[in-house]
Amino acid sequence: MKSNIVTHMKKHMRIALVVFFFLVTTLASLADPPGPPTPDPVNPGGNGGPVGAPIDGGLGILLVMGGAYGARKLYKARKKKKEEAEEVEETSV
Repeated sequence: MKSNIVTHMKKHMRIALVVFFFLVTTLASLADPPGPPTPDPVNPGGNGGPVGAPIDGGLGILLVMGGAYGARKLYKARKKKKEEAEEVEETSV
């Protein structure tokens, strides 16, 4: 009976430790807000807000690769369906 309680307690302690770890790492990632934007040397009086990372190059490549993968899967599915239909015709003749 005692070993069952100890096993149950160890399980709960592991779960609590994992939850605590994720909470601490999440809070640590939110610790420091971004600073003010740096002034633009070309336009010192301009509204130089923070510049985001460009997403065009990687996103375009990802979309093209996804389209190619989908087209390949569609081609293989149609080819397999056609082969199965031909096989059925050969066996029925």
